[in-house]
Amino acid sequence: MTTPLGWDRHREGVARLLSSYAALPPGAPVRLRKRTSNLFRPRDLVESGLDVSGLEGVIAVDPATRTAEVQGMCTYEHLVDATLAQGLVPHVVPQLRTITLGGAVTGLGIEATSFRLGLPHESVLEMDVLTGAGEVVTTRPGDPLFDAFPNSYGSLGYATRLRIELAPAPAYAALRHVRLPDSGLLEKAIAEVVETGEWEGQRVDAMDGVAFEPGELVLTLARWTDQPAGGRRPSDYTGSRVFYRSLQERETDLLTFHDYLWRWDTDWFWCSAAFGAQHPAVRALWPRRLRRSDVYHRLLGLDRRFGISRRLDARAGRPEPERVVQDVEVPLERLGEFLAWFDAEVGMRPVWLCPLRLRRDAGAGERPWPTYPLEPARTYVNVGFWGTVRVGEGAADGPTNRAIEQKVSELGGHKSLYSEAFYDAATFDRLYDGAHLAAVKQQHDPDGRLTSLYDKAVHRR
Repeated sequence: MTTPLGWDRHREGVARLLSSYAALPPGAPVRLRKRTSNLFRPRDLVESGLDVSGLEGVIAVDPATRTAEVQGMCTYEHLVDATLAQGLVPHVVPQLRTITLGGAVTGLGIEATSFRLGLPHESVLEMDVLTGAGEVVTTRPGDPLFDAFPNSYGSLGYATRLRIELAPAPAYAALRHVRLPDSGLLEKAIAEVVETGEWEGQRVDAMDGVAFEPGELVLTLARWTDQPAGGRRPSDYTGSRVFYRSLQERETDLLTFHDYLWRWDTDWFWCSAAFGAQHPAVRALWPRRLRRSDVYHRLLGLDRRFGISRRLDARAGRPEPERVVQDVEVPLERLGEFLAWFDAEVGMRPVWLCPLRLRRDAGAGERPWPTYPLEPARTYVNVGFWGTVRVGEGAADGPTNRAIEQKVSELGGHKSLYSEAFYDAATFDRLYDGAHLAAVKQQHDPDGRLTSLYDKAVHRR
C-alpha cells in the first residue's frame, strides 16, 4: 500500500526541484529527469534535467472531502493504491500504470469513465506549476495558465502538486460485452448510453470497446457493484489468460475493481504479442510481475536503440515499416466514416474505442480547454491504434501518419500529441490554438526557457 508522504516531504521535494532548475546553465534544455515515460516520439538526449525524485508520491488523502493532494510525478499505480485504501478512486484512471498524474493533465489522459466524467484534468481543483520563470505558481480553473495547461506537454511548465476530486470505489466491475455488426449500430449504442446512462435497463458506469474487424465491434459496458451476482468469482487476466481476447469469447465477466483499472496494462492492450508474451510457452516463463506496460516500453526502447528489428527486416528483404502509434478523437457521428477510411487506407486492427464528453461547460463563444479545443456537449470517440505499417521507401517521412492527421482534421477531430506529429506550423497553430498558448507562455516563461509545444511535438525536442 502507498503511504501518504505528508507536507514536509513535499516541501523538501519542491526545494530539490527548484535547486536543480537554478543549477541549469542559461540556454540549457529544461527537461524532467525521470525513470519512466509514456511518450512515443524520439527526442534528443540531455545529460541533465530537473530533479523530480522528491515529487513522486501522494501527499494526503481526505475521505471527508473526497479529495487528494498528489505530487505531479506520482504514477497512477501509486495514486490508486493510496486512494483505494480509503475506499476512493480518481474520477478517470488512464489505462497504464506508470502514467503520472501530472503527465495525464499536461498531456491528455482518458479512460472508460470519460463519457460521463470527462478527462483527468477536469477533476483537478488546484495545482502548483513550476513555470519557465523558475517560480512555483498556484493556479485554478478559470486561470489562463490552468486552462491552457492540458495538452501543453511541459511547454508551460510542470505540475508539482495537484488537488483532485475522488469518487467512491466499488469492490467489483461487472462487464457486458455487446457485439455489434456495423459502425452505425455502434454509434447508436454509444449515443444511447451517453444520453441515458443505461443499456437495456442496467446502469453503465464505464464504457469502451474494441473494433476487431469491420463486422466485429465489441462495446464493453461496466457496472460498479459491491455484491457480484450469484457469488460469481472474478476473472484473473494477469496469468495465462489475455483480457482483450475475452471480449470475443464471453458475453459477461466480473473483475475486481483493482484488476479492472489495470485490465489493459498487463498486455499493453494487445501489443505484448510483439514480444511473444501472449504465446502460452513464453507466457508460462515470463514472470507475472514483469507483464506490464513499462516493461514492454523499455523493450521497445532497446529495440529502437540497437536497431534489432531494422536489421532483421533488412536481412529478410521486408519493406521499411512506418510506426503508427496514435490516439485520435473523432466526433461520434463521424466514427463509422473514420473506421471505414482507416480500414481501406491503413488496415490496422484491432483498434481501441473510448467515448468521451467534456465535463466543463464553456461560456458564450468560448471553448473550455483552448489548447485541445473539443466542443462542449458533444460526444467524441477516442480511437487508439498502435503498431507499424509496411510502406517501404519514404517510411521516415510518415506518409500514413500524415494521411491520418489530414483525415482526422477533415472529420472535425483532434490528435493527441504523445507520439509523432507531422503538421506544418500554421496548421498546428490553427488546430491547437497556438496564438493563445504563446500568449500564456510569454506571461509565465518570458525568457523562453521551456521548449515550445510545436518543437516538442513535431521537431521532437
